Amino acid sequence: MNQPALGLKITELRQQKGLTQEKLAEYCDVSTRTIQRIEGGEVEPRSFTQNSLSNILEFDFGKESTSHENLWLAFLHLSSVFCIVFIPLLLWSWKKDQSYKIDRQGRDVLNFQITITLVLFAFVLILLVAPSVWMMVQNLDGEAGLLGDIFTILPPLPILFIGIFTSYQAVMNTFRSLTDKPVRYPLSIPFVK
Repeated sequence: MNQPALGLKITELRQQKGLTQEKLAEYCDVSTRTIQRIEGGEVEPRSFTQNSLSNILEFDFGKESTSHENLWLAFLHLSSVFCIVFIPLLLWSWKKDQSYKIDRQGRDVLNFQITITLVLFAFVLILLVAPSVWMMVQNLDGEAGLLGDIFTILPPLPILFIGIFTSYQAVMNTFRSLTDKPVRYPLSIPFVK
């Protein structure tokens, strides 16, 4: 498990509960410095501390925190192939409180999907505008010619490339997730933090 990310999750849950580091340390029966080091990603919590944190923060930090976690992670990443934000959003919303990995990687998938959806909308707008430009070019030249051919071939290409890129990222990140390697979605804007 990625320790800096684990520390961020503990900090997030502690703040949601309105607890200070000192209060959390008191409830876990550890020193405040231990909580600071765990949240900073400097150390991995021992099993007693991890169980205490799970009980107090009401979140399971264990490796087997949800049944069939790898299956849900695979569904989450492969849902990117369809370029529909709602599928990963539903999966993430349903399972995020049951597994740390699903919560973290679900956010990555959602950020990627939202970014890709915005890019697709931009290209759809271009596809709507391209025929108008083609008509204007045709009226200027009197015939379509080379520019007309470019305007008929060019607009669908970016959508094809986006589909290939999205499918590649979905498959590669599914493999990375299942082999406990870091998941990477390049070019995604962090909308969901």
